[in-house]
Amino acid sequence: MKRLYYGLGKKRFLEWILLAVFLLFFYGPLMHMLTLSFAGEYEYPDVIPRTYGFKWWEYILSKGQMVESIATSLVLAVVVTVVSLLICLPAAYAIARYQFKGRSVVRLSFLLTNAFPKMGIYTAMAVIFYKLNLMGTFVGVVLVHIVNTMMFMVWIPSGSFRTVHIQQEESARDVGASSLRVFFKITMPMAWPGIVVASLYTFLGSMEEAQGSLLIGLPNVHTMPSELYGVIMSFPDTAGAVFAVILLIPSILLLIVFRKYLSAEALSNGFKM
Repeated sequence: MKRLYYGLGKKRFLEWILLAVFLLFFYGPLMHMLTLSFAGEYEYPDVIPRTYGFKWWEYILSKGQMVESIATSLVLAVVVTVVSLLICLPAAYAIARYQFKGRSVVRLSFLLTNAFPKMGIYTAMAVIFYKLNLMGTFVGVVLVHIVNTMMFMVWIPSGSFRTVHIQQEESARDVGASSLRVFFKITMPMAWPGIVVASLYTFLGSMEEAQGSLLIGLPNVHTMPSELYGVIMSFPDTAGAVFAVILLIPSILLLIVFRKYLSAEALSNGFKM
């Protein structure tokens, strides 16, 4: 009996150690960033700031271009999400419901943008955009972001559409419902959790996209991630931490509001292909 208690105690101790290590590596950088954002006097070799305050918050929020980049990123993320829904949902439904030649190739093609180094893709797009006069435009940045988010907007909703039994759609058509009515009243509500998850990934992916925005958008379109590069290179770490926290706030709020759609079951259903 003593050996059993000893074994259980040792196992539980190891579990607590593993939990502590996980919390340290996962939440440690976030806590450090949050601490830096409110730091006043902080110099090497100090482990923690000597003073705290809102000095760098006031500085960041007093810069017109930085505040403008916050608004630009939010508007850009909303536009990218809406346009991606309009473009990708029909494609996701077609892949889920119809059998056609080359279906697997089409489905796989949406992964290609995330299978290679993105800077190479951005460079190729920049050459084309230069000829189309899309460099430094809001539309150009939207197109870059959509290329990055198409995988989420096609794969996850497609998996959700596949979980909707086709007999339910056929039953609605049998009683006289049109195809559009069936889609908006039957199919879409049942696939809604997967669509919400894909929209969240798209919104958050647009908010944090930096390289494409920097290459295509500058000098006219300034987003938060592209401005963050300049803040990190030109100002102390504390200023960069403030901007990083501001960039993190919309993500946290969205994850809290839509947390019921981010369960393991919802995510697994979305990726069932």
